[in-house]
Amino acid sequence: MNNSFTIGGQIVDLVNSRIFSGVVVVENGKISKIEEKAVGNTRYIMPGFVDAHVHIESSMLVPSEFARLASCHGTVATVSDPHEIANVLGKEGVRYMIDNGKKVPFKFFFGAPSCVPATAFETAGASLNASDIEELMASDDIYYLSEMMNYPGVIFDDREVMEKIASAKRYGKPIDGHAPAVTGPDLQKYVSAGITTDHECFRLEGALEKIGLGMKILVREGSAAKNFDALIPLMATHPDKLMFCSDDKHPDELDDGHIDVLVRKAIALGYNVLDVLKAASLNAVKHYKLNVGMLQLGDDADFIVVDDLHSPVARQTYIRGVLVAENGVSNIKYKETETPNRFEAHFLYADDLFVPDEGKRIKVIECFDGQLITKSFFAEPKVENGGIVSDVERDILKLVVVNRYKPTKPAVAFIKNFGLQRGALASSVAHDSHNIVAVGVTDNDILHAVNLLIEHGGGVTAYCNTEMVAVPLPVAGLMSNEDGYEVAAAYQNADALAKRLGSKLFAPFMTLSFMALLVIPELKLSDKGLFDVKQFGFISVFKE
Repeated sequence: MNNSFTIGGQIVDLVNSRIFSGVVVVENGKISKIEEKAVGNTRYIMPGFVDAHVHIESSMLVPSEFARLASCHGTVATVSDPHEIANVLGKEGVRYMIDNGKKVPFKFFFGAPSCVPATAFETAGASLNASDIEELMASDDIYYLSEMMNYPGVIFDDREVMEKIASAKRYGKPIDGHAPAVTGPDLQKYVSAGITTDHECFRLEGALEKIGLGMKILVREGSAAKNFDALIPLMATHPDKLMFCSDDKHPDELDDGHIDVLVRKAIALGYNVLDVLKAASLNAVKHYKLNVGMLQLGDDADFIVVDDLHSPVARQTYIRGVLVAENGVSNIKYKETETPNRFEAHFLYADDLFVPDEGKRIKVIECFDGQLITKSFFAEPKVENGGIVSDVERDILKLVVVNRYKPTKPAVAFIKNFGLQRGALASSVAHDSHNIVAVGVTDNDILHAVNLLIEHGGGVTAYCNTEMVAVPLPVAGLMSNEDGYEVAAAYQNADALAKRLGSKLFAPFMTLSFMALLVIPELKLSDKGLFDVKQFGFISVFKE
């Protein structure tokens, strides 16, 4: 690939907050000269976009395939937390992500997952202790300590947690936060430990409190959690404190757009163009000390070319001077990869899902579209043949989590707002330990969806008695080793079936995957039982 050339246009210099007409000279992938002069071309040359916090695994694509799709939208780099695969495969999984990412001309900056497993109240496939984090931090391939989800451990000075934080400080690497709804003295204690970012803000007031304590705010717009509308007013008051991120992005949405979508939305709302572009690139590069070019002399030639500054769409994407994407078509070639996995779940039977009626009301998880948080309430159960079943009329459905690492009896609870009228959904993408999570209108439907998934060794499935769709994910039960565009199309078929079955959620599988995430309030389900996040302990499905 040729990575020496000259290109002219309107140069967007974010470092010096100006736009000027000129020519950029690229030699061997580096910017060797920038000449300010009048040129006839009105196209804009600007730094490429950076996703400031993303779990590549949630795209269901390995890093090399993620790069193919993301670069078409002007993304040149990601700050990537390999937390998901680490929960399945430990350090081996982190190394897999790093090695696979190196196969393509894209800039992945991986962190060391700080909370594996996320809690002691679920079964994971691996764990990373303080000595593991120390080993990872010593690597030049690790750029930061990933989101510290164990905020109670920070607040109460848990020894293991504080040792992990100390490792990051020893190596001078940033520490990412995860502190939903933490406020007041607890938040002050959390920030004082050296934690510098948060991507879990869903209200403006909470974000302002964190900014006041010195944190940077990552404005998130992913497939499940969408906080852009709530937080974008900060662009007018604290633009230097903001970065854009997706956190979790399913493959069909990644095919449609990435950080560029947030950029266009923010500019369309009237915010300063340069401030918006800095949030999409420069702010993350400075915070994490990333080796990503910012159109400065001597930088790597990492930039994009767009026609319209006020509605930027990447016409060309360059990384180290290599044209990796042009007019929505990737020049990055598909790379074959290994499929490491841990999947020991056995097929389910009807008795496994039976919940005997105790003559009491049941505690129901209430989920919300576009949010990771849940609420809860008590409801009278629907009972058939002595057992509690899904109540489709009231949209209170059976939710199941199955341990995928060893054969055990599944945990069962109930959830509202999934909206299914028929069939069931199942997924081995179930944050954070990635056991199997399923929801359905009958026990039989749930059985079929889960067993189909087990047959494939992981993936996502949508099932009803007339049709079914399965998207196999043989890499840790999280990612496909197939062509990213084909995976996106297959996932779109599963998503479409989920919606034909009645779900009104924007991303049913993404929402389902977070119903086992025990570090996001209020009520979730692990493979060990129903979990109250506020009490940080298990509770009964039944009202005591």
